[in-house]
Amino acid sequence: MVNYYDILKVSPKASKAEIKSAYRRLARKLHPDSHEGSEETALRFAAIAEAYAILGNAKDRAAYDHRILEVQYTSNGNGSSVFASQNRHAKRWRQMVYEKRFNDIIDRLIAEERREAIALQRFIFPLVALGVGSIFIGIVRPNVFLSDVFPEWTGVLFKISVAALFIIGIIHLVGRIRESFDRFAYDDDEIHDSIFDETELPIRSMSRYSMSALIVTGIAVCIGLGFAIGYGLDLRSISMPYLFSRFPQVDVLIFPPIFALLVDTVHSLILSSGH
Repeated sequence: MVNYYDILKVSPKASKAEIKSAYRRLARKLHPDSHEGSEETALRFAAIAEAYAILGNAKDRAAYDHRILEVQYTSNGNGSSVFASQNRHAKRWRQMVYEKRFNDIIDRLIAEERREAIALQRFIFPLVALGVGSIFIGIVRPNVFLSDVFPEWTGVLFKISVAALFIIGIIHLVGRIRESFDRFAYDDDEIHDSIFDETELPIRSMSRYSMSALIVTGIAVCIGLGFAIGYGLDLRSISMPYLFSRFPQVDVLIFPPIFALLVDTVHSLILSSGH
């Protein structure tokens, strides 16, 4: 049976990041373009590509490790080693080791899937909160930030607090989007060069340009939907002078990032408490 770990020169316990790093290193070293089309190098490059295709995918790696365990611990043999002995105690020992190794594989798969799920949530939650906040603010069209709803020093403190939360919210959103780009998207300009440098290989399915366009379009749609609902319901008839203004105020831009910050903070606290 082909040992993909030997091909990539990594330990069977290697992390996903270590496997990626090993593949990048070997890809730069063995890429056919850097060896004038050598057939031997091309075959070795194909081998490491096949190994990475299996070991780089959590579910495929788990299935591969399972097959290795079956070969190591459940196959019959005629040698004197305890691995091949037909003694009932040796068989029981082999079964215990097999079950322990298999459970380790499953635990590793679950842990990797959990990390991927959490990373996806850290991307989706603030964006969904930003969209919902944009819809709500578009419906209400408040005029709180620049109005005199709060008297004297209370109003000044309120404006300073809101401005600070807005800045923190924008920085937080940018950080979340950048983190998600690094994990889930690739840069179109780096696809062909990535195996020759230290950058991450483009194994994701969406480019940064496409993801950026999707995010911007989604937010624009949410804002437009909020305005459509707000003007359609004609909520200005309610006696609230600091809400339901005729025209959108600066509040439309300020409050959605704050709402996204608060929602994502609560979500992060829930995730932390669940560890």
